[in-house]
Parts: sequence; structure tokens; C-alpha cells
Amino acid sequence: MLRKELEKLNLNEKEAGVYLAMLELGETNIERISEKSKIRRTTVYDVLEDLSEKGLAGHIKNKKRTLYYAEDPRKLEEQLDEKKMVLKNILPELMSVANLIDKKPKIRYFEGIEGIKNVYKDTLKYSSQEILMWGSPEVIKHFDNDWLWNYYVPRRIRNKIWMRAIGLDMEVVKNIKSQDEKHLRKTRLSPYSQFPFEVEINLYGNGSIGIMSFKEQFGLIIESKKIYNTLKSIFEMNWNSLAKTESASPKTYLA
Repeated sequence: MLRKELEKLNLNEKEAGVYLAMLELGETNIERISEKSKIRRTTVYDVLEDLSEKGLAGHIKNKKRTLYYAEDPRKLEEQLDEKKMVLKNILPELMSVANLIDKKPKIRYFEGIEGIKNVYKDTLKYSSQEILMWGSPEVIKHFDNDWLWNYYVPRRIRNKIWMRAIGLDMEVVKNIKSQDEKHLRKTRLSPYSQFPFEVEINLYGNGSIGIMSFKEQFGLIIESKKIYNTLKSIFEMNWNSLAKTESASPKTYLA
């Protein structure tokens, strides 16, 4: 089990086996490492050299013998932290290079309730940004509302991701709207009878579109700057238009 997990940390099968053998044996010789790891002695020499280059193995001279040992496992964590720091430093430059390429839209398709959750989770990757949403009441009847309110919304709040939402002029949406301030959200209501929404659309990440059909139980993620910009313009036009009606006389909300 441990060997398989180590293979996920940039170690191949033989490196993981030798490293684990040395952890268990302490300072030891080639013969015992070979026996413990079940890897041929001639191969162990090469593996030890590779582990040494990765900072995970060392050796000492004991009289005429050479003994080998595994470095502290926390070294693996240190190396991951160093790689994360390097990536963090170069990521803005990498993204600027990627944005210069006129890429074709990338479309991902997800099925079922768990698939729709993947679309929601993708919106959480962009901390301190804003989601623009057209909401659908279908989410109430055909989705996991416990997950939505107890997993997704708290994480969106924790990531400081604000939302502007356009929902239908219904009592259930009015109740959600009453919690806007607590949920880092501002909601405006659109006439139910004139413009029904049967799917939810999220614009996020400055180039991604999440589309969720709750009754049909599938979701899409479209990555396209051009489609995103077009839908964002439509959203802003819709948003500004609804602002003019917010101070109108009270309405009768539909159940």
C-alpha cells in the first residue's frame, strides 16, 4: 500500500521499494536492501544513485563497508513545498504565455448528480473572483441541496468568491435572496412567466462557463474567452435592466 502511494510522489516502483526497505532497516548494506525490497542487487545500486540525486538516500563508510540509509520522510514534504513555491512564482508568466494562443474552446461533459458537483467544484478554483449566474428553480427538486448549502456555499464564501445572481421571481428564490449578504451574493429577480430558466449558467474564472441541467442530470464546462465575453455582456445587459425594476411596486411571488 505504501509503495503505491509513494509512486504518486514522483518515485518509480523500484525507488519506492528500495526507499521503504531502507526506512525499515535503518543503516544497512546492499545485500539486506536487495533481500528486503526483492530487487536484484545489481539494480539496487542504480536505484540508490537515483534516490541520492532526489535527496532521499545517503551513505556512510563503516570501516571497509558502505552502509546506506533513507533520508527523513519529511524530506518528501519539503520537496513538494519547494516545487509549489517554484510553480507559484512562474504561474503568472505561464498563464500570460497561454493567453497569447488563440485556442479552440475546450468542452467537458459530466453526467449525473456527481457530475454536476464537478462543475460546481470547478468554480471554486478561482479565489477572490466573481461568479455571474443565471439560476434555475430546477436545482431545488433535482439536485443534492444538502451538498449545495453545506459544502459548496461555505467553500465559496471561504474562498471569498462573490456572486451576482439572476433568479426567477418566485417565493423560493425570494427566500434565498434574503440571505444574500451572508452568502456573499447579490440577487436580482427576473419575471417568471416571461423568461423561465430551465438550466443554471455560471460565468467564472474569466473564461469558463458552467452549464447545469438538473432535471436531465448533466453538466458542461466550456472554456472559451470569446463565448465567456459574449455571455458576460448579455448578463450585464440583463443585470442593468433588472436594476431599473427593483424599486417598482411589490409583486406577487409564485410558489
